[in-house]
Amino acid sequence: MTESRHPPSGCAMFGIYSSMFRRRRSASMTSLHRINGSPDASSDAEAEAAPAPVQVNPAHRKAGVNEDSSLMRRPNALPMPVANGAVARAAPPGRDRSRPAKMANGTNPAAEYTGMAAELDKMLLDHQKVKGTTQLVRATSGNMMLHRNLGNLNAGASGASARNSVDRNAKAANERKAPNGYAFSGMGNIVKEAKPEGELCRALSHRTDPEKLKEMGNEEYRQGHYAEAVALYDQAIMMDARRPAYWSNKAAALAALGRLIEAVGDCKEAVRIDPSYDRAHHRLGGLYLRLGEPDKAIHHFKQSPKESTGADVSRAQSVKSRIAKCNDARKLKNWITVLQESQAAVSDGTDCAPQMMALQAEALLRLQRHDEADAVFGGAVRFGVDESTKLFGTIGHAYVLIVRAQVDMAAGRFEEAVATAQTACQLDPSNREVANVHRRAKAAAAARLRGNDLFKASKFAEACAAYGEGLDREPSNAVLLCNRAACHAKLGRHEKAVEDCSGALAVRPAYSKARLRRADCNVKLERWEASLRDYQVLIQELPENEDVKKALSEVEAKLKNQRNGAASGRYQN
Repeated sequence: MTESRHPPSGCAMFGIYSSMFRRRRSASMTSLHRINGSPDASSDAEAEAAPAPVQVNPAHRKAGVNEDSSLMRRPNALPMPVANGAVARAAPPGRDRSRPAKMANGTNPAAEYTGMAAELDKMLLDHQKVKGTTQLVRATSGNMMLHRNLGNLNAGASGASARNSVDRNAKAANERKAPNGYAFSGMGNIVKEAKPEGELCRALSHRTDPEKLKEMGNEEYRQGHYAEAVALYDQAIMMDARRPAYWSNKAAALAALGRLIEAVGDCKEAVRIDPSYDRAHHRLGGLYLRLGEPDKAIHHFKQSPKESTGADVSRAQSVKSRIAKCNDARKLKNWITVLQESQAAVSDGTDCAPQMMALQAEALLRLQRHDEADAVFGGAVRFGVDESTKLFGTIGHAYVLIVRAQVDMAAGRFEEAVATAQTACQLDPSNREVANVHRRAKAAAAARLRGNDLFKASKFAEACAAYGEGLDREPSNAVLLCNRAACHAKLGRHEKAVEDCSGALAVRPAYSKARLRRADCNVKLERWEASLRDYQVLIQELPENEDVKKALSEVEAKLKNQRNGAASGRYQN
């Protein structure tokens, strides 16, 4: 049993200290002396004859407690706070009453005693010195009755129950409620204001009734609050994990959040609990269809005759046929067919199938449509390596990773491409295609990094050669082409720079940097019309770019002058 980390209440401290005081009372009372070692000359008889009163802060006086009470004349009374925040202690028996009370704040040390009470007082004083506060108070019978808010004890409430005391304190707290919505309970702690009784009862009933939690989860689901629905279904499952409906409903909420593989696991649990649960079978079939597993989808659709229809089975069979056509066309490098069949499979319901997304992206890469390939993976649901490998197998997930690595390379994310290809090699180390993609990614990333360093050092010819080495591995990489074009422009080879920029724009038409560089090189070559076309495209893509606006105006002026000059020449002839 683990130990509670909550601090003990005032009542608990009172009970602990009282028991210790009873055991050590005789030792504490017979060994009174100062901490500095000088014993007090007073005897026990003298102490009984001349008790010293406790100095009490008026702010701590309570109604019904008499200052002359014997509880306040105990020799070991608690140190009490005074106006300056220090702690005053009652003078020990036998001391000269004309001497002022001494403070325990370090400037004027107070007299202390040995025994259990002295040890506790010293611990409190040490804590106050370290923390810089005097709010720590030792619980004794005297100051329990004096302060009252150290526990749920009430003086003068004979015959009244603890509930009545709490009710009175709560009623008074409403009148002095703090602006932050919290109130003093009168029990020594600051607690949040209680909810109305009816609402509290309903909350308690919801916590203890899993069916109520399920209904609340259903309501959150209908309102589109899927994360809240998952949390409520989880609570219901914790209370009763034998209800398949809880697992199935949670799977629906997880699917809405895009966590399809987790949803599959929960649906499988629902089916395990109740193999005849039609709704769970139907939901599991739909999940498998979305994930590109048509055979499993067909199996579960057939297991739910009440929920599934013939259209569901037909759709799964169509997806199965399209996947087979994609794989056959890929072997023949018929990328048009691969693209068409993969897009049709997605339309039939495999909208979250990683393999379908990979086939579609690979076909777009081979067709030199790199921006579209990047968009396919950008909108796809990403799954973790472990869960994907568990569901699709190591070979299937390795194929998805090598396609993603090639898309990252085409988009200029070389470091990500290398890391993704490395993971694919670990999953399928004997696959030559995977190893080849990994080598290409590393070579292209190294060439780009070396070229960048040389370009920064103004070694443009060497940088141009470095980018060329990367292009030997990836001939249509738009980033490497654009970077080499920058080197050509620095070397005054504007014609070659235009060629490289055109090659980059052929695979990535939205690559603004390559278009801007080509427009600038065409200006240097005085190809005003070609430059104007690029600037007109750029002003649509970058409407707030002042440099583009200025360049466009200059090109328009140059082109106008050129046309006017040509017209005047024809007129003179």
